[in-house]
Amino acid sequence: MFRTITCGQLREKDEGREVKLSGWVYRRRDHGGLIFIDLRDYYGYTQLVFDPSINQAAWETASQLRSEWVISVEGKVRKRTPETVNSRLKTGKIELAVSTIKVLSRSMPLPFEIDDEKAEEPNENLRLKYRFLDLRRKKLQEILKTKDEMFQYIRGYLRKENFLEIQTPILANSSPEGARDFLIPSRLQPGKFYALPQAPQQFKQLLMIGGIDRYFQIAPCFRDEDPRADRHYGEFYQLDIEMAFVEQEDIWEITEALMKELSQKFSVKQLVALDEKGNFPRISWREAMERFGTDKPDLRYGLEIKPITNLVKNSGFKVFAEVVQNGGVVHALKVDGGEKFSRKDIDELTELAQDNGAAGLAYILIKDDGSWQSPIIKFLGEETVRAIISHVAAQPGDAIFFGADNWRTVCASLGAVREECATKLNLKDETKLAWCWVVDFPMFDYSEIEEGRIDFSHNPFSMPQGGLEALQKQDPLEILAYQFDLVLNGVEISSGAIRNHDPEIMYKAFEVAGYSREEVDEKFGAMINAFKYGAPPHGGNAPGLDRLLMILQGVSSIRDVYAFPKDGQGRDLLMNSPNQVEPAQLNELRINLSKEIKKETRKQDLNENKKSS
Repeated sequence: MFRTITCGQLREKDEGREVKLSGWVYRRRDHGGLIFIDLRDYYGYTQLVFDPSINQAAWETASQLRSEWVISVEGKVRKRTPETVNSRLKTGKIELAVSTIKVLSRSMPLPFEIDDEKAEEPNENLRLKYRFLDLRRKKLQEILKTKDEMFQYIRGYLRKENFLEIQTPILANSSPEGARDFLIPSRLQPGKFYALPQAPQQFKQLLMIGGIDRYFQIAPCFRDEDPRADRHYGEFYQLDIEMAFVEQEDIWEITEALMKELSQKFSVKQLVALDEKGNFPRISWREAMERFGTDKPDLRYGLEIKPITNLVKNSGFKVFAEVVQNGGVVHALKVDGGEKFSRKDIDELTELAQDNGAAGLAYILIKDDGSWQSPIIKFLGEETVRAIISHVAAQPGDAIFFGADNWRTVCASLGAVREECATKLNLKDETKLAWCWVVDFPMFDYSEIEEGRIDFSHNPFSMPQGGLEALQKQDPLEILAYQFDLVLNGVEISSGAIRNHDPEIMYKAFEVAGYSREEVDEKFGAMINAFKYGAPPHGGNAPGLDRLLMILQGVSSIRDVYAFPKDGQGRDLLMNSPNQVEPAQLNELRINLSKEIKKETRKQDLNENKKSS
């Protein structure tokens, strides 16, 4: 009796067994009288042998097979001869001598080659249009398998820690959480809209008030943000965690332990940059900005920035001196080996600094013989230059870059230069994982939209350090929040906080940010009302799982960790969405498209048709 098994299952011990295999034709080789087929399924490959002396009809059918046809075969397992053993395959010591074959499905010629050994990776848009073919590639199947295993591991880990998995609503309310909402018109309530949740923030806080002590969810989140290499358009998944009666340390402890386990189980990369106790280092937001020029520092490499304001405030270099006199700062970035940068490299770094607000980028190159090269040396003077070199511990062969402006601009510009220098010098070691906590974020900052307005710098639901008294008495820009980020290799993996659970503190915090009491009640009425009925102190965070998996697995594009991703313009090329809908559907929702939108839609359709043709 023929037993159905998978293509990755057979071994030498199975010699003589009569089995049935089903799968896709991967490769076909015609060696005169014999035809060899590599049959592929999800589990692996098995070599099939078609011999006319065993079954002439099966051999004739095999001669017609083409790549990606789906077939089912029956036959007897036999050992390969020593010279034909394929040591790269787990099934490489056996083959199946086929007695019968059935063609289950034929395939058209492929739009691109899915045999990774035969061709380079095809154009991404073509891959996404034929994603069902792309998914047949072993590389993508392995990523999706790892993603499933990681999700299951997380669930098991948190259940052992007494967390309860709860699903929060997908049809939710619109709220100002930083990104654009995806809005859904209501048919039953004309003129009103649901919003897909940017995060389950309010719901998980309501769960804490409802007496759920420890909650988690592998939560789908929806944000209308522009895509980039580490941010998929529209939707992503995060590990949403919330706990009652906790402080920051409790959240850090449980999250860090989980992230260490995930790093070790789902990556071959080495954990580096741990502190003396083997933990992720904790860096205040201000320190991170000053040392690395970013609140997402990549600790795989050094290149630290150091303040030198006091060293140059009385120097003869007018540019530096005037900045200091006007309340600005001067910082220096030492780049090991930076002296090798060409004029073109320095021009590119200067342009990058200017893109981040700087007026320019002064520099000093220290030659291998210890001499200096820079247009600013004659203005600074030899004594000041020596003091700077000593302060930043520069050596022959290094470069020093300078930022002089207000504190924010200096941090941002030198931070961008630091990262680009690391790229140019190949310092971003893809075999390493460098985690860190960035803590003590400012509660408020100036609005990026409305000049001079104070707004929340991060999460509006965070508890301000110092509580109500701080909001009443301190300069808003000096107030810190119990707010933190978890960063991996220069990428924000998670944001978290101890939440604001006091109605009066919440009203006051939003008042500082320019919201009236009525606006707070309108936007966050459910939470404010719930706070009035005995809310426990609570907090949590939400690591982004797609982004985390991308780094752990060394995937170049975040789109490859999704089965059916959107492209760089937010389109699903396989399912052709977004797309127009029938007028009757719009009528049900009381929606009328303007003439301008209709005209623009027709124009887009024409352009797409031209591209397709």
